[in-house]
Amino acid sequence: MNHLRRLGDRIVTKIRPDDEGFIGRECPKCRGYFKIDLGTGLKQEELPCHCPYCGHAAERDRFVTEDQIAYARSVARRKVVDAFRRDLKALEFSHKPIRGSGIDISLKVKHGQTIPIHRYKESQLETEIVCTNCTLRYSVYGVFAFCPDCAQHNSLDIFNGNMDLVRKMLDLARNQNQRELSEKLIKNALGECVSVFDDFGREICRVYGAYARGSIDADRVSFQNVIRSRKQIITAFGIDIAESLNEYRWNQVVNLFQKRHVVVHRMGVVDQQYVNLAGDDVKVGRKIVVDMSEVEELTENLSVIAEYMLARFKHVGNES
Repeated sequence: MNHLRRLGDRIVTKIRPDDEGFIGRECPKCRGYFKIDLGTGLKQEELPCHCPYCGHAAERDRFVTEDQIAYARSVARRKVVDAFRRDLKALEFSHKPIRGSGIDISLKVKHGQTIPIHRYKESQLETEIVCTNCTLRYSVYGVFAFCPDCAQHNSLDIFNGNMDLVRKMLDLARNQNQRELSEKLIKNALGECVSVFDDFGREICRVYGAYARGSIDADRVSFQNVIRSRKQIITAFGIDIAESLNEYRWNQVVNLFQKRHVVVHRMGVVDQQYVNLAGDDVKVGRKIVVDMSEVEELTENLSVIAEYMLARFKHVGNES
């Protein structure tokens, strides 16, 4: 049994990356599928892996996918069976019949069926991310995720990237010769500002929801209404997002959020609710005016609030 003996007590099978350099992983807790680029990220050995969806941490070998396990098992079975067949082949013999007996004795090994290899292909995912903290390149479904190496959540990176797109929209508006098109781009940039902040706030509440003082449904916390969401966050986490700005800048944020509401839901026509909440000196029934400089200041104010929120939520999580 020399061939079997040479296999030893373990069979090493290499999992090859896909065409983009990624290798699939599957969370043992939530069964979420993601991919990582080996060779990027943290270089230390014996590091745990973190699920980008639920944050679960465990040894790296716990994150192999079912397809990878099936592939490795099929390769191992084929190597064992092939080695066993070669060992049997070495035992083949054929004895001619003894004179007068008419009986010959032989051992012949037939090839038999080859053990099939379980072939698979890594799935195509939606978002490729490079962690700004440890440089790991990974791919996930959706947008928001924890880094599988350093566990840093990418919510602030996504927020900043989208705010950069808003600023590019304002640059387009600045270079337009047509006044109506410029105004439209500015109002679209305002709406995008609020949407980006809403997505960021909801995700932060989802990630840190377990640390809330009471139950909180992240899907029902709308950061499009910044006055209401401020109260909800104070109640649930003891965090006042307005503390990140002085009173004047916070009132600017409130005013712009109310302007966005009028633009989206009232065709830009001022109603009494806007006058009551925004504190703006404008008459009911008039068209709202959104100035480019206001939206530019809003991007800066929201960036300050986002960084403050993430730092304060992390602090709450560390204390719990």
